[in-house]
Amino acid sequence: MASEHVPLVDLRAQYLALKPEIMAAFEEVLEGMQLFIGPRQKAFEQEFAAYCGCQHGVGNASGTNALELALRACDIGSGDEVITVSNTFIATVEAIAQVGAIPVFVDIDPETYLMNWQQLASVLTPRTRAIVPVHLYGHPVEMKPVMDFAHAHGLRVIEDASQAHGATYQGQRVGSFGDIGCFSLYFSKNLGAFGEAGICTTNDAELAEKMRMYRDHGSRVRYLHEVIGSNARMDELQAAVLLIKMPHLERWNAARQAHARVYTEHLRNVVDAVPVERGWGSHVYCYYVIQVPQRDLFRSILQAENIGTNIHYPTPLHLQPACARYGYKPGMLPITEALASRIVSLPMYPELTESQLQHVIHTVTKYANSLASQR
Repeated sequence: MASEHVPLVDLRAQYLALKPEIMAAFEEVLEGMQLFIGPRQKAFEQEFAAYCGCQHGVGNASGTNALELALRACDIGSGDEVITVSNTFIATVEAIAQVGAIPVFVDIDPETYLMNWQQLASVLTPRTRAIVPVHLYGHPVEMKPVMDFAHAHGLRVIEDASQAHGATYQGQRVGSFGDIGCFSLYFSKNLGAFGEAGICTTNDAELAEKMRMYRDHGSRVRYLHEVIGSNARMDELQAAVLLIKMPHLERWNAARQAHARVYTEHLRNVVDAVPVERGWGSHVYCYYVIQVPQRDLFRSILQAENIGTNIHYPTPLHLQPACARYGYKPGMLPITEALASRIVSLPMYPELTESQLQHVIHTVTKYANSLASQR
């Protein structure tokens, strides 16, 4: 008998639950033919910004665009240094490079996999202009010491919250601490479009206005271009999807947290490490990341049992060919490098069923017991 299929992410399950509402919204958008910077985008911007505790939302075409717009609005440019982490998706560094700045990496906390703020002082130079903390996998960075350091040294803070929609630090939502918060709305995120989209949040009206100008070819008035911008506008069809999904985000995050508790309860003594959740923050589990020995074997066994897995991320950015120009070598970020060979993501999405969870837990446990018996 075939094993129950447990994909890494099941986008279809969420779509089917919302299909009638989504198709009706699509029809309305297409009847009106206002296909970008339309009423749904503006409504979503306001709703999402308010949810994050911010005054302004600036919708755009992707999380990568969000980061680049934020950096440009903060006047980060050629030769400026931006402190961030290597354990993240390439978009974090792409945005820094696209504005002509230089990424400077610090290592991560071995338990949360997040920026080790205690290393900030060791990489500070006269060229440092900003910090980009990454709220990775759904857990917030410890923001108070990051903000204190930034204020002490006159640095901008741009939060990469692409995997942390709704996560909180000391009761306050991520995206509301720094000068600007940046969110990917890629289709597999906690709040995702049907393709690509992004949004920036801020309490600074001037920064919001600059990002709106940069996203639309440097223009506030059509065909009058004040600066060289880009085409980073949000599609109105995507905004329609996001508006429909927005009221469900808290419930979906609660479901992810409930699934994570079940995983952790059964796997904490089975695998080498399960996710931690610091007392000062809430984790929204964009990914449920564990550590295992012999990861390739582990993934092949789960694949044989019809269970999807992924690695977020197998090669740290400082060791990527695209980042060779920055001069980092193996051994320079030892914690990041050690974790990269052991981390693996298990299936995580709100619609996971009890039987799917148990199938994953049973298979992971069987793998661990098999390894133990061979020692």
